[in-house]
Amino acid sequence: MTATATTAERGLAYDPRLTNADLAPLEKQTWGSYNIFAFWMSDVHSVGGYVTAGSLFLLGLSGWQVLVALLAGIGIVYFFCNLVAKPSQQTGVPYPVICRSVFGVLGANVPAVIRGLIAVAWYGIQTYLASAALDVVLLKLFPSLLPYASVQQYGFLGLSALGWASFTALWLLQAAVFWTGMETIRRFIDFCGPAVYVVMFLLAGYLIARAGWGAIDFTLGEVEHTGWASLPVMFGAIALVVSYFSGPMLNFGDFSRYGRSFAAVKRGNLLGLPVNFLVFAVLVVVTASLTVPVFGELLTDPVATVARIDSTFAIVLGALTFSIATIGINIVANFISPAFDFSNVSPRRISWRAGGMIAAVGSVLITPWNLYHNPEVIHYTLETLGAFIGPLFGVLIAGHYVVARQQVDVDDLFTMSPAGKYWYHKGYNPRAIIATTLASLVAMVPVLVPALADAAPYSWFIGMALGFVLFTLLSRGRR
Repeated sequence: MTATATTAERGLAYDPRLTNADLAPLEKQTWGSYNIFAFWMSDVHSVGGYVTAGSLFLLGLSGWQVLVALLAGIGIVYFFCNLVAKPSQQTGVPYPVICRSVFGVLGANVPAVIRGLIAVAWYGIQTYLASAALDVVLLKLFPSLLPYASVQQYGFLGLSALGWASFTALWLLQAAVFWTGMETIRRFIDFCGPAVYVVMFLLAGYLIARAGWGAIDFTLGEVEHTGWASLPVMFGAIALVVSYFSGPMLNFGDFSRYGRSFAAVKRGNLLGLPVNFLVFAVLVVVTASLTVPVFGELLTDPVATVARIDSTFAIVLGALTFSIATIGINIVANFISPAFDFSNVSPRRISWRAGGMIAAVGSVLITPWNLYHNPEVIHYTLETLGAFIGPLFGVLIAGHYVVARQQVDVDDLFTMSPAGKYWYHKGYNPRAIIATTLASLVAMVPVLVPALADAAPYSWFIGMALGFVLFTLLSRGRR
């Protein structure tokens, strides 16, 4: 890919309506492979990641089939992350800015706002999951708070008084970490991922010591699907893995832009996705399977598992670690993305920090505890998000790799001149808007129509493929 200075040659400066210090190309790119690896560890090692991985082992498949599905799904994520990482790493600009090359300098606000709103939903969900872990600590230390943990006695909008207190405390803590800037965030995520591994291995070791190695079972539920009948269920599991990572995968350019080289980014992705996720998934199923002989029931929530240990220190350490880890994923995946996305809408009025705070406020208004409270709702949420994220991904990849042949004129990303390469029609590329809209509508059909429910887990793939094909066809002759 090349980045030619066409705008500079014409003597045009970056337009203030399209740029600020956060959106402009980076002068220094300092992240190495470990930083990218730590980013993915923070993304995977959360309560949400644990619960999602555990839910896949309850689909009625054998353990080895689930592991194959997990590895296939994360392999797809790895491949696509490398695709979306390259243009941002080589130009030094975030996701909404690189979208200007495909959607137009103003049209890029369409994918930016969609991704930003999705991040708001996930930000609220992850904050809620972290607050639930904090509730466990507080109840262990202060049993007298138990009545305030009841929604029936002291509840508002579906959340208990204690839940509101924990949610608010973590909401403020995350905002404080984010406000300090990207360098502090980098150091924070460098710590979070490894910290969870330490606690996970300690938890697994404790359960093994109680139940013995022979109690480990990689099949958490009854095996209901065998032979060819298991393939549709495995494909569904693969699709859900991709949907779970679809958000950070789409805007991974927000982070790959900091990579010192594309090779370093790819190494970090390899360690952080296929390698790391498989190890984490094995730890999840080992830990969950051992809860049956040790506690008498299957527990797929790590916080609930930690709460059963007869040690206040262990409970506090485990729950706080999972809370911190969930804060890590929340900041990197759901705070930074809308910060760039909303700032892109009006760079002069909305700074990176202001964009992040818009997302934080919105995350409370959606009452996220109502979006992620059981496996059925979890899967429906993932399917809906996938239907909107897939088309954005497909259009961006088609635009960059097929239509533009990896050519980006960086300076033209920041000009409002009609002579600019990415002005298209009044700042919008109608082909990209049409392809995204049609693909999203079609991808949502199986999610909303019960008769097509079997296709719902593939909403991301349907949307991505349609977005890619439609935009490629609409752009024929414009390569």
